[in-house]
Amino acid sequence: MSSIFAKALLAAALLLTSLASVSASPVATASHPDLAQIKGAIQHVLRGNDSFVKGRAASSFAARIAGQHPTATVVSCSDSRVQAEAIDQDPEGDLFMVREIGNQMASGEGSVEYGVRHLHTPLLLIVGHSSCGAVKAAMGNYTDLEPAIKRELDTLKVTKGSADDAQAVKRSVEQNVNEQVTFALKKFAPEVKDGKLAVLGAVYDFRNDYGQGHGRLVFVNVNGTTDPTQITRLLRSYRR
Repeated sequence: MSSIFAKALLAAALLLTSLASVSASPVATASHPDLAQIKGAIQHVLRGNDSFVKGRAASSFAARIAGQHPTATVVSCSDSRVQAEAIDQDPEGDLFMVREIGNQMASGEGSVEYGVRHLHTPLLLIVGHSSCGAVKAAMGNYTDLEPAIKRELDTLKVTKGSADDAQAVKRSVEQNVNEQVTFALKKFAPEVKDGKLAVLGAVYDFRNDYGQGHGRLVFVNVNGTTDPTQITRLLRSYRR
């Protein structure tokens, strides 16, 4: 066990001990509700990892120890409602995930480049999603937000409008995906030209805005093609 990991475990243990003593006192719990939430969150993570470890044989990690050979680089939003399992039921080792608000290239460019040019993934998949909070914010006035968040929202190019208009949000989510695909196609033009990379844009539709079923990955852009009929034909050819 590395010294850094050991120190992290010790720090977590000390924090839990401290939180336990706080929660033991009704007065302290009432005075510090945030501490109770922190304790619950840490316990949730610890239980989750315990369950994961117990459900996996040590041998299952053998293929991962030597290195990684993912199938796709995926740029998705940080939104907790969007997870890798929506794309791949067993994403471990398959997906090189790059996540930030607004599923954008600008703020994750280095990570995306590593996936494409160092891990040599043949697919770059950009995934937007229903009701994206970053897109909604970029559609309106976000000047009162923290500087770091504003910087990331500044790189989103969407049409201004009402975040309460579901159809307007849907169009802006799709517009953002197309903008990111355009960015990627310019950056990785040599790989795309040589047939080493495909850049696809999709919307993870948990609202069923497209009427294709809740949770469907709706493709809206294939290497710059946005015509639905052409996309359908291209995707059919990939299924063969």
